[in-house]
Amino acid sequence: MSEANPRMSAAQIEAYLATPRHAIAAVTGSDGAIQLSPIWFLYADERLYFATGLTSAKYRALRRDPRISLCIDAGHPDARAVTIRGRAELISDSSPESEKLHWQIVRRYHESDRDAERWMESSAKEGPSALVVVTPERIIGWDYN
Repeated sequence: MSEANPRMSAAQIEAYLATPRHAIAAVTGSDGAIQLSPIWFLYADERLYFATGLTSAKYRALRRDPRISLCIDAGHPDARAVTIRGRAELISDSSPESEKLHWQIVRRYHESDRDAERWMESSAKEGPSALVVVTPERIIGWDYN
C-alpha cells in the first residue's frame, strides 16, 4: 500500500479484525488516569466483544464511564493497525447469547476446543465475568506495508 494513502477500507478493516490479535483497551480510571489492558476480542456485526472480570479495574472503570478506545496492532514487521473509539455496554447476566459470545472469543485464541475449555475452566476460578459490547463511534485503519 502506498504511503500516500495508508488508510484501510472498511472491507480491509473487517478482514484485519477477523484475525485473532491482541487489542489494547484504554479506559479512564477513578483518578482520571488512562488504564491500558491487553484483551482478546471478537469483532462481529459492527461491534467488538470482550470479557472482563466483575472485580477488575477495567469493569469498574467502564461502569463509571463507558467510553473506551482500543488499538489493535499487527506487530512488527507488519505495519498495520486499527483504532476504535466508542462506548461499552456491560452485560453481567449469563444469558445463552452472552455465554456463546464469550466462548467464541476464547475459542478463536486456542488451537482446539479442549484447550479453550481448559482456559475457561481455569478463568472461572477467578470469579464471574461480564461481556463487554463496544459500539464503535469511530474506526480508523492504517496499512503502511
